[in-house]
Amino acid sequence: MKKNKSILLFLLFLSLSVLAQDQKSNWQPASFQIVKAKYKTFKTTQYAHVFSGSKNNIVRLAPELEGLNGVQLPLEQYKKGTNAALKLTFKENVQLLIGTFQEKENKDYFQFSAADNAKLVLENGATVTGLPAVNVYAISYSKGTHTILPNAKGLFVVLGAVKSSQNLVARNAEFPDGKLWNPTFIVEGFSDEKPLFEIVGGETKPVIDEGFPGTEGIQGGFEGGRVVKVGDTYHMFPTERAGEIGVDYYYDRVKTKIGHWTSKDAINWKRESTIYQASGTYALTEDDNPMNDRRGAIWSYMPVFNKKANKWYGYYLAYTVHKEIQPNHSFGRIWRCESTVEGINGIGGPYKDMGIIMEPGLDSQPWEGRQGVASFFPYQVGEKWFGFYSGAYPFETWADYPKNSGKGWFVALAESNSLEGPWTRMNKGLEPIKSIHPVFVENPIVSQLPNGLYIAIFDGGPDGWGHHLPNMMGYSLSKDGVNWSEARYWPIETKVGKWWDIMRTPLCLIPEGNDVYTVIYNTIDLNKRFHPTGMVKLKLNRDVMEARLKELK
Repeated sequence: MKKNKSILLFLLFLSLSVLAQDQKSNWQPASFQIVKAKYKTFKTTQYAHVFSGSKNNIVRLAPELEGLNGVQLPLEQYKKGTNAALKLTFKENVQLLIGTFQEKENKDYFQFSAADNAKLVLENGATVTGLPAVNVYAISYSKGTHTILPNAKGLFVVLGAVKSSQNLVARNAEFPDGKLWNPTFIVEGFSDEKPLFEIVGGETKPVIDEGFPGTEGIQGGFEGGRVVKVGDTYHMFPTERAGEIGVDYYYDRVKTKIGHWTSKDAINWKRESTIYQASGTYALTEDDNPMNDRRGAIWSYMPVFNKKANKWYGYYLAYTVHKEIQPNHSFGRIWRCESTVEGINGIGGPYKDMGIIMEPGLDSQPWEGRQGVASFFPYQVGEKWFGFYSGAYPFETWADYPKNSGKGWFVALAESNSLEGPWTRMNKGLEPIKSIHPVFVENPIVSQLPNGLYIAIFDGGPDGWGHHLPNMMGYSLSKDGVNWSEARYWPIETKVGKWWDIMRTPLCLIPEGNDVYTVIYNTIDLNKRFHPTGMVKLKLNRDVMEARLKELK
């Protein structure tokens, strides 16, 4: 008897599990056609831009909705009530899925009434950047042509249509409010505009991961640095988060190394040497004090070949590190070094230090924060040199120094007549560049496209740890190297199987011929301490490149 009861309970559990799984599987789409009006459809998926003429995109989506076909409504017209009627033709009886925004008192957003006969099927079923949380309703329509919500006032989302026979089991998907995200990022391939780069390939697993040859003694993996190609060989100079045995993973960021790795294919890598090793010594005081060891952590090594001097220069970041104050990286200083071996093949060094070129001081501004100067990358425009420098954990005013910092990762420009310097903050560093993204641009690396446009690739910021950022690599364009465009972001996981949780820093944009480029990038897998490195291939669209140049004139 007990045995039979156990079997029954097991079968009941199995049935409930199958039912729950079925509820969360993709709903089957029903086809429809848009009648006359110039509305476009979109694939209902993460990153989809749900309105024409806007940047609002999906960052969270219930799996039931994945892969349906939605309709892009013109945002401003629907807000103002000046939109053309949306007419759809259905070849069969359907349930149309409409998303409404959870601000019932806000007249910008449409809300159902009892007369609409709408059934709530997904509470908090999607998150759209910059907009309130989305509830998803189903409305039944018979076969034929229908005007959709002809008397609706305010904004809503058409997420797709499913067959009338589809069993829509209501649940709360528990996705967050979209107002946590700033709706200022454009995802390549999902907006109204054509992408500058198409993702054409890449590795579906890390090219360097824990346990690979050369990673011995590197507990925390990799973050930042640069990759360059000399002849047929790739040279990578990553920050190795070596850490200390028995010390918490957060402190892998302290006792760091700059390694030199090489590869013939950007996939199989060999560690050649250590360029620099940080001391790992913690600060004695809370402020930027000469008593502290100012090379407790070393990061962000950027090799640049100086044709005039016929040798490689390196620019890198040295931090004071504090054991208790976040961020534990503080008061960054940019050092310049030179290879002791002349010529293009002297990239492996050894290198000798030539001194500090940029540091906190009287010309620093509060936005540079406790972490600034937090990175540096020089690039040439004509006879002039410019350099992106960054700050993080800003002070609102100098009265907040040294501990009371906020959040924000910013960049600005310095200028010089030579790579050696002196380097001067442009505009006295009064304001960071916010045209790229208002709150997060980290570790930009600059190169030029075939038509002369400057392109800066950078870390777009995590969607995690309380941050609500794109979680993608981004790029910005400039005609003159000074004024930079709004960022676009690369959704690598749409073409390459996603093996990471958090996308971090791109290390290069290397042209390989036929408009194909190699990008090496760092990531975080939340299931492991070691931060691995990946590789992806991009294809440049020259027509879009020329169109972007015209837009910037």
